[in-house]
Amino acid sequence: MPGSLKGANLSRNFEVIDEVLQQAIEGDVKEIEHLCSMVARRLLDKHEYADRTEVQMKSEFMVNQETPITKTSCQEVIKVYASAIAKRTFREPLVRKSIGAEVTGMTACPCAQNIMKERARYVMKNLNISDEAIEAFFAEVPMATHNQRGRGFLSIETDDDQHLKLERLIQILKESMSTPIFELLKRGDEGHVVLTAHNNPRFVEDCVREMARRVHAEFSDLPGDSLVTIAQDNEESIHQHDAFAERQATLAELSDEINGDFS
Repeated sequence: MPGSLKGANLSRNFEVIDEVLQQAIEGDVKEIEHLCSMVARRLLDKHEYADRTEVQMKSEFMVNQETPITKTSCQEVIKVYASAIAKRTFREPLVRKSIGAEVTGMTACPCAQNIMKERARYVMKNLNISDEAIEAFFAEVPMATHNQRGRGFLSIETDDDQHLKLERLIQILKESMSTPIFELLKRGDEGHVVLTAHNNPRFVEDCVREMARRVHAEFSDLPGDSLVTIAQDNEESIHQHDAFAERQATLAELSDEINGDFS
């Protein structure tokens, strides 16, 4: 801000927000990240002394779910995050926007599961059960382990002219944990969710790796400088602490890692 000004004219900010929100109500703006982009651009017009504007927005997105076995319909609220940064240039402003979501799911611990598996193997051997029968049992019945309620976060920042569907980000998050979770579960659904989770145990780091793989596969058409932020926060059930993992990289960097040695 120039030294000749005592402060920013805040009323201009609210004027811009009201104008863009009215356009959204009328249907001209349909995406939360597009809304942020429009506000950031117009703020540069309103504040002629500004070289850079930044807009952040949080919202909630209602998703209809269908349970896996009984096909019962239920609702899920997804937290949505969007932002835009506009920088003044000699021509049109340079604008970058981002869209992200946070999804809650479930993970099952691989380490404790291996401990329980060795315990079960020891007990069955002492009962004179054959190795073939033991392995057949393990193939059908995954061992118990402790679980976590996990919160996965995925955000992609890219050029203003790129289009990302929020639903694609949400699906990646859901598929990157041990299992999705549901607000309403009948008995058959409950058994399926528990079995799925224990057949697909994942550490918090595994969830982040899986998100990275899926983003790389799903959004390969985006520019290489698109910035990907991935995070997984697990609420531990048998520890006093929680587990957290995070990765931020461009799509080009993820591609180099995944096509090389990402394990």
